[in-house]
Amino acid sequence: MNTLALLIGLGPLIGWGFFPTIASKFGGRPSNQILGTTLGTLIFALIFNLIRGIALPTGHDLLFAILSGIGWASAQILTFYCFTLIGSSRAMPITTAFQLLGASLWGVIALGNWPTMMNKVVGALALILIILGAWMTVWSEHKTNEHQAHLKKAVFILAIGEIGYWAYSAAPQATNLTGMQAFLPQAIGMVIVAVVYDCYNHFKTNEPLALGQVVSYKQIFSGFFFAFAALTYLISAQPDMNGLATGFILSQTSVVLATLTGIYFLKQAKTKKEMWVTILGLVLIIFAASITVMV
Repeated sequence: MNTLALLIGLGPLIGWGFFPTIASKFGGRPSNQILGTTLGTLIFALIFNLIRGIALPTGHDLLFAILSGIGWASAQILTFYCFTLIGSSRAMPITTAFQLLGASLWGVIALGNWPTMMNKVVGALALILIILGAWMTVWSEHKTNEHQAHLKKAVFILAIGEIGYWAYSAAPQATNLTGMQAFLPQAIGMVIVAVVYDCYNHFKTNEPLALGQVVSYKQIFSGFFFAFAALTYLISAQPDMNGLATGFILSQTSVVLATLTGIYFLKQAKTKKEMWVTILGLVLIIFAASITVMV
């Protein structure tokens, strides 16, 4: 692995590592967060396409790339909501674990990964470690009924959100596009969801439109971090860079930074014992993620 490939491969560590913390720091409702994030991603993607001279795809390819973005934005709305329940430092390891589980199972069922019995046994053990690691990151030394209720609700919602994240990853596989060609239409799909959700939320709850609130446009900055991570991952996963397996492992290191920045910058306090258990849980998640792409 050359130095340039490694630096690009660590792009998601920075982008996805800081993204949830920055989005939480700017605040606002989930409708503000998703609108600003998707607008930031769209701006980033437009500039990238103009610089690289990448044309917008058409027909079937365009449709599935947009559906991919719709899947991500739908899932991210649920994730933003869970930030309000348990904080980003607890929500991110859970959603990362669900995404790892979903990606691994999709690979086994649809793509024929883990072909031998030994592969399946080792892979299954890795998935158990991912679940254990996620549980450790949300373990609480002093449990309350309210805390437990919020945690159970968040886990259920994040599990549903995995459907959207799965669509984000799976839909482009039905196209003839490279990751970079799919980047802009994905961003378009994301913005469509954000605007529709904002309008729906406004008419249902009579809350102000996020489109008219300043905090939504502050969230554009967090969208730049997401877009930077998504783009560097797409480049990193190319065969002439780090390849899909190594690029995927490097991208998953972002959960460590996302969790720790949430704890320290957002003051999502943990006791000393909870911190040690959380760190061990994060190590297990990264270790198990490495196993899932190697078996």
